[in-house]
Amino acid sequence: MRRRVFLVDDHVLFRAGVRGELSTVAEIVGEAGSVAEAVPQIKELDPEVVLLDVHLPDGGGEAVIAGVAQERPGVKFLALSVSDAAEDVISVIRAGARGYVTKTISTEELARGYRYKEIAARLHLSIKTVEAHVSSVLRKLQLSSRHELTRWAAERRLI
Repeated sequence: MRRRVFLVDDHVLFRAGVRGELSTVAEIVGEAGSVAEAVPQIKELDPEVVLLDVHLPDGGGEAVIAGVAQERPGVKFLALSVSDAAEDVISVIRAGARGYVTKTISTEELARGYRYKEIAARLHLSIKTVEAHVSSVLRKLQLSSRHELTRWAAERRLI
């Protein structure tokens, strides 16, 4: 069964590429390049999954989620961003995204991620993948343990 997907990214060429790559496995029901364009269209079209960028010219993924989630609680959000900054990941997940992947993900992984499981937009990640991402975040924040990372996030009210 082809899922109904909506794309939100301010780069037209990136949206075209995702649309082209996913069109054989998903029904792309719409797309937008800003929060102002995305929110009313998502409410009207009621897709199952929204693939959204974290950074948009008039806000970001958090603003899209905030503008849609109350009226359309069945819509699942997956952040698809070039950024792997801890702040971006944590903030969009806290806003309600069911997953977060960088734009380096393969088409197959992306398609598999939103099609399967009870949550349409959650990716299955191996333990090695999670450990690699945690190590990357620790290195970027110059922290040495998960405990320090937890404290760092709590101090910033991210968790």
